[in-house]
Amino acid sequence: QVQLVESGGGLVQPGGSLTLSCAASRSIFSIYDMGWYRQAPGKQREFVARRTSVGNTVYTNSVKGRFTISSDNAKNALYLQMYSLKPDDTAVYYCYFRFAATDQNYWGQGTQVTVSS
Repeated sequence: QVQLVESGGGLVQPGGSLTLSCAASRSIFSIYDMGWYRQAPGKQREFVARRTSVGNTVYTNSVKGRFTISSDNAKNALYLQMYSLKPDDTAVYYCYFRFAATDQNYWGQGTQVTVSS
């Protein structure tokens, strides 16, 4: 079983920035892909960003140019740098890791991001 621990959420004013982290309990060196989803109150969980093992990245349109997904194999960690935050970015953010194409997604516990003045 893989454990994922998220951190970095919090309250930030519009236009501010935050960096989310997600640490895995096993090596991510040969991981298939990893990424972030979010769920706002009363809404379905939605895709935010994805990064493959070879470094290809995909972002949902609403965060392009404002969010950056990255990883550190030495720390078995995934990051989401968020800039120019908007109230619409308010949600619980979940990281996931998938170690093989046919494997299940392993999920973090979620971290709250609130963008408000």
